[in-house]
Amino acid sequence: MLRGIYLVIRSAFLWFISIIHFFTVCTFLVLLGMFVDTRRNDWPQRLFFRNILRLAGVKFEVKYAPGFDRKRTSMFISNHVNLFDAFVVYSAIPQFVRGLELDSHFKIPAYGWMMKRFGNIPVSRGGGPAQFKKTLERVRAHLQDGISVIIFAEGTRTVNGQVGPFQKGGFVMAHHIGIPIVPMSICGSFQFNRKGSWMLRPSKITVHLHDTIETKNLSKREVEALVRRVHQIISKPVEASLDLPQGQKD
Repeated sequence: MLRGIYLVIRSAFLWFISIIHFFTVCTFLVLLGMFVDTRRNDWPQRLFFRNILRLAGVKFEVKYAPGFDRKRTSMFISNHVNLFDAFVVYSAIPQFVRGLELDSHFKIPAYGWMMKRFGNIPVSRGGGPAQFKKTLERVRAHLQDGISVIIFAEGTRTVNGQVGPFQKGGFVMAHHIGIPIVPMSICGSFQFNRKGSWMLRPSKITVHLHDTIETKNLSKREVEALVRRVHQIISKPVEASLDLPQGQKD
């Protein structure tokens, strides 16, 4: 019982200082972005995202696979855990990177303004072929400009910590453009915070950046197999971090 009370008080305090820091620094970065190219002020953005994790009480580590190409513009495919994912991926990826986000996120005060100014790509649920083509061209423009892209392939946050089914959209885009894919596993984040809860538990988040995967010479038939392959790569360390019994693993 005492531990439960401690966690509630701790969570409330961490949310308070994190939110104060978030809105203060967001406002500064939006103003800075009006006068300085976002590529030139990338380091204060990274510092801000990393500080959010520190203030929320998170220990943080990144593990790079031997076959991960740090310098090559790529499409990063990640599992989706909680509201802190954006801060996690920006802290982990050692490249200038922008993400695909639901258009509703761009309406969030401070955060939405910053994401729009910094060049994140809004997407809406549904929309059909016309919406897909529009998003594809935006992604292509970013990649051709040397800007890597991050996609949460599940399309929604996990409810049990495991990696849900992947949507094919990001893989089809990567195949169309011929850009490599980097699978990315966020581990320990579900233990820290989960969908539908405001509790922030003491935790360590470990991000695995796996080997870079080529898509350029794949046939259309091989895209389905690529989706399954990337899902397996991302899921393995995530499930290990959850310490699930064998029978409960997908």
